[in-house]
Amino acid sequence: MTSAKHALVVRGGWDGHVPVAATDRYVSALEADGYVVTVSDTLDSYLDEELLAATDLVVQCWTMGEITGPQTEGLCRAVLAGTGLAGWHGGIIDAFRAETRYQLLTGGQFVYHPREFTTYQVHPVPAKADHPVMSGIGPFTVTTEQYYLHVDPAIEVLAVTEYGPDPDHPELLGTSVPVTWTRLWGVGRVFVTTVGHSLADLEVPEVDAMIRRGMAWATR
Repeated sequence: MTSAKHALVVRGGWDGHVPVAATDRYVSALEADGYVVTVSDTLDSYLDEELLAATDLVVQCWTMGEITGPQTEGLCRAVLAGTGLAGWHGGIIDAFRAETRYQLLTGGQFVYHPREFTTYQVHPVPAKADHPVMSGIGPFTVTTEQYYLHVDPAIEVLAVTEYGPDPDHPELLGTSVPVTWTRLWGVGRVFVTTVGHSLADLEVPEVDAMIRRGMAWATR
């Protein structure tokens, strides 16, 4: 008999990304898939070596905020040892802006979005069509914040978008920007998608599928 997988959901930071409601959605999904889920509202969870060693997946939704050196080191060590890390939007790639070690772990960092919501198309990368996260997902459209990013060249990009019209930065028009990616970190796996500003974003079928599959892919 296979033992249950354990997930740790760490949520907090800026309330605008509805960290409680958004993660509640995926706590239910994880439990339905047989995970034992622990929910935490403190980054001190990353100091708990025993907890992290027993955790197969960390789902983080913590926009902005500050993380201490020891908290960063605890999370990075856990992923290096095999604990997966997954998240969406600012909860994972607009967290802890001053901590470059965290950005190295996630493989990307939000730097800008237009002042207004943008309708844009997400294009799966054709060469990654058979990746477990993207299988069967075709191009789709969302209306939400379009993130412009600084990214690590070592990530595995699964889906992209073309940056749209922006009166403040017309020079960026047409730039290809990653939307969804994975990376390996030691023996751990990291999954990120940039979509997920609101609950409505998470209800887009393709977005929901990527997140659910991404969590499964990242799990130890």
